Order: sequence, then structure tokens, then C-alpha cells
Amino acid sequence: MRVLSSVICFTALSLALLFAANAMASEESQLVSSINAYRSQSQRCGTQASLELPPLTADPRLILPATGGGDLQQALAQRAYPMVSVQAITLGGPQNAQSAMTAIKESFCQVVLDPQFIDVGVSRDGSQWRIVLARPLLAGRLGDWQVEGQKLLGMINSARSQPRQCGAQSFGPTTALAWNPTLASVAATHSRSMANNNFFDHKDRDGHTPGDRAELGGYIGRAIGENIAAGQDTVRKVVDGWLASPGHCANIMSPQFRELGAAYAVDPKSDAGIYWTAMFGTQ
Repeated sequence: MRVLSSVICFTALSLALLFAANAMASEESQLVSSINAYRSQSQRCGTQASLELPPLTADPRLILPATGGGDLQQALAQRAYPMVSVQAITLGGPQNAQSAMTAIKESFCQVVLDPQFIDVGVSRDGSQWRIVLARPLLAGRLGDWQVEGQKLLGMINSARSQPRQCGAQSFGPTTALAWNPTLASVAATHSRSMANNNFFDHKDRDGHTPGDRAELGGYIGRAIGENIAAGQDTVRKVVDGWLASPGHCANIMSPQFRELGAAYAVDPKSDAGIYWTAMFGTQ
């Protein structure tokens, strides 16, 4: 009986510790979710308005001690994270994820709304928080821009074949898009412009909108849409990110579009390294 009693006590203690650990982990996960929800809509940050951004991917290699210091690059190298750029946010005082998110919005909106970052790790020790955002080296083995654009078309058409919830909007299955070489050329030009000039925006350096660029490129359409992405090094990552972002997802699922052209461009000197553009249209 004494042995049984000790086992019961040990089990109860283990469960208590497990519940405490899960509660802490859920706060950290909740903060990641809150950051991604914040990124999923256009936000005003200082004097700038950010674009709607795909979610960050939680990467356990970026979970560093909340109360630790030291060299970030060295810490990530030890964890075999192939870093290109990294930034850490340290917070002291927030008791939960909601309070931490409030502090991030007030003081670190530019960091979490930076389109170059792809991955995130969050750690917590009581009221101490550490949020690490990073961009890894490009690892994907990509074909030329037309090959990858056609792959992107295939994945988008696969998504369009199924019902989907995009934020508050519900979409039923819809028709497949056809490849349009004119839209593809326009998309390639915009991707190269973003990569070579190190910017991320639907407006180009001449102030042209997607509709302007399509018309200048020779595509006269009654409906034009555009999705852009930065940092992702595979078509799968790009499409998954767009589907998790309400506005991008709505473009993918919209039955008003009939055609698509897509392309990527790489410039190692740019912040994000790789940039993608998908142009949707209906003539």
C-alpha cells in the first residue's frame, strides 16, 4: 500500500508539472499566433503602412533562453540554423501573451512586420520574454522562373479545386486558372525589380500598381489581382503562406480570375534574398 501511495503521489506531481509546462508552452504558442494574426492584415507602424504578410513559421532552433544574452549568430550556429539575418526582441514585465503582444505592437512593430523574416521562436521565463525572428539561407533547388511559375500555378489550381475558408470569407471550389505568358512576363519584371532594388510592395518604383503594370505589359483585363511574397525558397512555402493569409487566399480562390502568370527573382544583396509575384487576371 505504501508503494502504491507513493506512485499515486508521484503521478499527481508529474501531472501538475506537465500541466504547468503545457500552460507555459501555450502562452508562447499564443504569442506566435498573435504575431501572425497581426501580420495577416495591413498595419500602421510609425509613418508606414505594412502589407498583408504570410505567417512566420515556428522553428524550435530559434527558442533561446529568455533571460540569456550573448551572440545571436553564435547561438544559432550552434543550433545548426543557417542564418542570413536575425533580430531578437526582449521583453520584461508581461505576464501573458496578450500583454506581450501589446508591448510588441507599441515598440517593435517594425521588427515583426519586416517581410524578410520567415521563422520565429518564442521563449518565456516568468515575465521575461525573448522573441527571435530570422531568415535562413535559401535552400531550395529552384528551376528557372517559368518552371517554378508553372509549379505555382499547379498548386494554386489544386487549392482552387477545394472549398476553403479565407479569414471571414468562405469559398467553394472554382475553375482552374490558365497560364498567361503576358502576365508571367509582368510578374517576372516586378519580381526582378523588388529583388534588385530591395523593396517589397505592390507599387513599383515608378508608382505603378499591378493594374498599371499589366496594361503597360500588354494585358488588357477587366480584373487584375496580385500576390507577392519574399524569403520563401520553395513554391510550396509560398503557396502555403498565401493560403494562411486571408487577402492572398481570397485572390487564389476568387472565381472572377481566369488566368495567371508567376515568377521569382533572386538577389543575394537584398534583404529577403528571393521575391515572388503572381499576377491574376481576366481579359
